[in-house]
Amino acid sequence: MRNMNERKRTYLLITIPILALFICFNTVPLIRGFIYSFTNFKGFGDYDWVGFRNYVDLFQDPRVGKSYLFTFKLAIVATIVTNVISLILALGLNGKIKGKSFFRGAYFIPNVLGALVVGYIFNYFFTYILPGMAKMAGIDSLSGSMLSDTKTAWIAIVIVCAWQAIAMNTIIYISGLQTVPEDVYEAGSLDGATGWKKFKHLTFPLIIPFFTINMVLCVKNFLMVFDQIMALTKGGPAQSTESISYLIYNNGMSGGQFGFQSANAVIFFIVIVAISVAQMQISGRKEEQL
Repeated sequence: MRNMNERKRTYLLITIPILALFICFNTVPLIRGFIYSFTNFKGFGDYDWVGFRNYVDLFQDPRVGKSYLFTFKLAIVATIVTNVISLILALGLNGKIKGKSFFRGAYFIPNVLGALVVGYIFNYFFTYILPGMAKMAGIDSLSGSMLSDTKTAWIAIVIVCAWQAIAMNTIIYISGLQTVPEDVYEAGSLDGATGWKKFKHLTFPLIIPFFTINMVLCVKNFLMVFDQIMALTKGGPAQSTESISYLIYNNGMSGGQFGFQSANAVIFFIVIVAISVAQMQISGRKEEQL
């Protein structure tokens, strides 16, 4: 009993400080933000209660609607690109190739770098290096900066987001591939399963849980994209790449719309939770069917 009490005391000494920090820096700001969403708070000074007016105005603001459309478009395209490339790389890195450990480490480097650092590097690349190379090659469509064109700026952001996210996704897929027993492949080869059929009927069904993890993480992270946009376009040109997170930060912190953007943040939080739960349920049903 004495040992058990000491163990419980140790758990409490470890858990309580972490729980206190979590409540202080996560739960309390979340509650305060929810309260501010019912006010006309500008970020400073006094404020008045306005009820649900902020939430009503959200659905009537075309700028908010445009940011949601852009963010969802970016998240869908970047998620597809990231997972397709990650799965191909994982299949290659899981094979019997020389220098496999080196290549795995090299592909993981982008995940170690900060998103802002990566964004500023690619900003220089898209603004100076790529146009210079395009002019030398005689490619007029790329002779200008992708970031200054409303039709191509979002593509540049997708490239940067996917380039950095591929690293972690590849590692997760490799972990999944290593859980597939060799006996399954041996049995499949006896039945004539090779190439695409081998992947479709043997490999992919067994790594569905890892596919689910990657899809949920990708959608969540890309919906919350901020650093890349801050470094690359700052929402431009002509607000064509203004994500929800950037809009909340820009107009909430410096635009005097703290209460209004707090309401936007609450709605955005609900949307992300709903999408994540829906993804988990759909993927769970597919796993049960398999």
